[in-house]
Amino acid sequence: MSAPPAPDATAPPGESGAASPDTSTEHLVTAPASSDAPRVAKARHPWRWVASAAALVVVAQFAHGLATNPGWDWGTFAQYVTAKSVLSALKLTLELTLWGTALGFLLGTALAVARLSNNPVLRVISWVYIWAFRSIPLIVQLLFWFNIAYLYRTMSIGIPFGPAFFSFDVNGVISGFTAAVIGLALHQAAYSAEIIRAGFISVDPGQLEASAALGIPRWRQFRTVVAPQAMRSILPNASNEVISLFKGTSIVSVMAIAELFYQVQVIYGRNGRVVPLLMVATVWYIVLTTALSIVQFYIERHYAKGAQRTTPPTPIQRLRAKFREIAAIGVVSPRGATR
Repeated sequence: MSAPPAPDATAPPGESGAASPDTSTEHLVTAPASSDAPRVAKARHPWRWVASAAALVVVAQFAHGLATNPGWDWGTFAQYVTAKSVLSALKLTLELTLWGTALGFLLGTALAVARLSNNPVLRVISWVYIWAFRSIPLIVQLLFWFNIAYLYRTMSIGIPFGPAFFSFDVNGVISGFTAAVIGLALHQAAYSAEIIRAGFISVDPGQLEASAALGIPRWRQFRTVVAPQAMRSILPNASNEVISLFKGTSIVSVMAIAELFYQVQVIYGRNGRVVPLLMVATVWYIVLTTALSIVQFYIERHYAKGAQRTTPPTPIQRLRAKFREIAAIGVVSPRGATR
């Protein structure tokens, strides 16, 4: 019995006597994974879960105390949280915050520009102002402006060291509310000036040089080059100052101005319900501080457009994406087939 002839080595593939093996990938079978391959073990963090459980227990105990402790007196809280006198005092608090913020940051911008100018007189005056108003406590400044009539009973406007055009009575012009606004604005200006100055100097000077080389006017350089970049550094600190000013308006209660905290004190001075009335003020401070934080988030998101390719999603967008992810997991089976 003879052996089959050997295939011709010089013959092209597919023309030899023996059938060539099929090298297409259609018939390839993946070999089973070796049992000796390393397995990835999931990291376990038992103490993380213990700490989370302990924190949840503390939170649950605090919430239980809020709900069951009669000392909180939630009935009185519900009675006064939307009372007309409280809402009127809340409106006055917002007005103080608005005027103090607007005038404070306006003056603070001028002080920051003066400190960065080439004029030595303006630099020294700006530095002295910031040093003085950051050194004096806010309550002292408020009481000083509230009692300014002891120093100046009348004021006049005219030529310096010369004749006056007209005069006015200080008590008739500077009321308690006006004195509070002046004190808050001047105090706020000293801090906002440093915040704004820090934002200006955070911008690379080379960008201003490039803008000047392109012939861009100075005002347009500030508006389109300096301000958008400086705002990214200014906004977080400026928002903290606005929130601090909003809560700091409670200090004007020493001037008998009927803002939120003063009005709460008047009410619990009459009925003796100290804790629930303090909770009324606390809740309103929390609500409005949260609103200011939301405004801060969207303003920062607006100015982040030039620094990031894509702006970060908002909390609502994240929540919607999470719901879509959960819905997709529930609709699609583990094998990828739709139920």
